[in-house]
Amino acid sequence: MKMISFNVNGIRASVKKGLQDSLREIDADIVCFQETKATPEQVAEALTGLEGYELYAYSAERKGYSGTAILTKVKPVSVQKGIGIEEHDQEGRLITLEFDAYYVITSYVPNSGNGLARIDYRETWDEALSGYLSELQKKKPVIFCGDLNVAHREIDLARPKPNYNKTAGYTQREIDGMDRYLSDTGLVDSFRLLHPETIKYSWWSYRAGAREKNIGWRLDYFLISKSLESDLGDAFILNEVHGSDHCPVGIELKSN
Repeated sequence: MKMISFNVNGIRASVKKGLQDSLREIDADIVCFQETKATPEQVAEALTGLEGYELYAYSAERKGYSGTAILTKVKPVSVQKGIGIEEHDQEGRLITLEFDAYYVITSYVPNSGNGLARIDYRETWDEALSGYLSELQKKKPVIFCGDLNVAHREIDLARPKPNYNKTAGYTQREIDGMDRYLSDTGLVDSFRLLHPETIKYSWWSYRAGAREKNIGWRLDYFLISKSLESDLGDAFILNEVHGSDHCPVGIELKSN
């Protein structure tokens, strides 16, 4: 099973930049999108012609904002949109697919915003999401992916010192939220598990040629239950794939 996660920063815009060709080349069994900025109908229209998948999409109440979607070649047992808390389910930020062996959850975690204006809400979200993941883990293993909008450690961004506690995505409060995803829910960072010292990023600012200079951040993750560690064949970041200010990240499972 190959799974990828990709913040497309507008799925209709990304399709115009070659998204469908990239997806055909990657040929993943499950594709998770964040920041689709589109209704489910618009997502389906944008992906017309991409054969072999079932589509599940979830949009924000606010048009052209946030949004998540999942393409899957394997039919899920059940589908849930949101986490069941109204405060957090107005922006289309999370979809859960249940399969026989595990849950696959994709999320577009809220950005703390310019001047950290939304960091209080971000903390509330992190706490609620950790509780949601913990409840799922009691039933079967979890594969949680998406744009988590945090660089977890110094190795995960090009310029840690000037950004620490000043820039959204690298404050201690956000790092603590990421720690909670891992410690409270018993998940592990699949990329760091297999590549503990590798410096690789998944997001670059559009400004000042950041991508060409590789001045980036690792904001996109696959976190998996510890019980799935032995099935993890690969964890990767596809820097060569364009079409967004992010690039896809993914995993391959040996079984299940």
